[in-house]
Amino acid sequence: MKKVLITGITGQDGLFLTNKLIETYKGVEIIGITRQRDSYSFFKNLERFKISNKNIKLLNLNLSNPEAVDKLIYEFMPDAVFNLSGPSSVYESIQNPKQAEEILSIFKNITNSLIKHKNFCKFYQASSSEMFGNTITKLNENSIFLPNSPYAEAKLKNHKSCKFLREKYDWEIFSGIMFNHESEFRSNNFLIMKIINGALKIKSKDADKLIIGSLELIRDWSYAKDTIEGVHSLITEGKEFDYIIASGKSCKIEDIVDIVFSYLNLNWKNYVEVDQTIFRDGDSSHRIANIEKITNHTNWRPETTVEEMLEIMITKKI
Repeated sequence: MKKVLITGITGQDGLFLTNKLIETYKGVEIIGITRQRDSYSFFKNLERFKISNKNIKLLNLNLSNPEAVDKLIYEFMPDAVFNLSGPSSVYESIQNPKQAEEILSIFKNITNSLIKHKNFCKFYQASSSEMFGNTITKLNENSIFLPNSPYAEAKLKNHKSCKFLREKYDWEIFSGIMFNHESEFRSNNFLIMKIINGALKIKSKDADKLIIGSLELIRDWSYAKDTIEGVHSLITEGKEFDYIIASGKSCKIEDIVDIVFSYLNLNWKNYVEVDQTIFRDGDSSHRIANIEKITNHTNWRPETTVEEMLEIMITKKI
């Protein structure tokens, strides 16, 4: 890979992916698309990796504009595309269904332009475990999809398009079904970072309680760095179009809360309150993955435990 296009580059996945590519491919040129006009925070975060950023260019480009996307593809002609762009919040997609249209248009504009210019480069599409809806069984690539939000429905449509395009054009196009993954770069409106911030405020006497929607939900959580290692493994070694990327282990929200508060020498039971009115109806009570396929095809498996991930996230906030 000499020329790589990354959409949504300024998120946690984009940061870890940028680092992975620069470490792996000497002289790789990266164009990153972002909706943020200020690139300072991205390059500031990238400094933690202690890598050169001289071959990284950020563009503030509307990926919903097919003409703008086509011009970019024609001029850059990438060797690989990682489509990480689009809204990542299920809740926001329910409040504003037009966000789902953006997910669809971005994928369509990029793939249509690549097809137009006969550039069937490696292509990675970030899919989501939300496509499974409230299915409770241990999930694999053949599990039934039951999307219950505009976000999940849009992700599923793109997932199916990956399969169609791979078969029609013999294209190395991959869909990575990513389960919950977090890191020190995660924004504050995500659950685990909300728990960490809440605990730190309680520790510093700036708050006296933390309110969350549930302690009972069970999820499959991974460290984002491991997830991106999985993305790279499947795009270089994958044999099929779809792979689940997860830890294969379950963890209850209560356990997350206990680990975070215990790290700060606090008893969470004295501070945490549950308000079920902020819990989303239809949310799966238990979602865990079977990662046999990606492990068997690429030998990838996550290295970081939930406890280690939380420690990294806490120490970076202190």
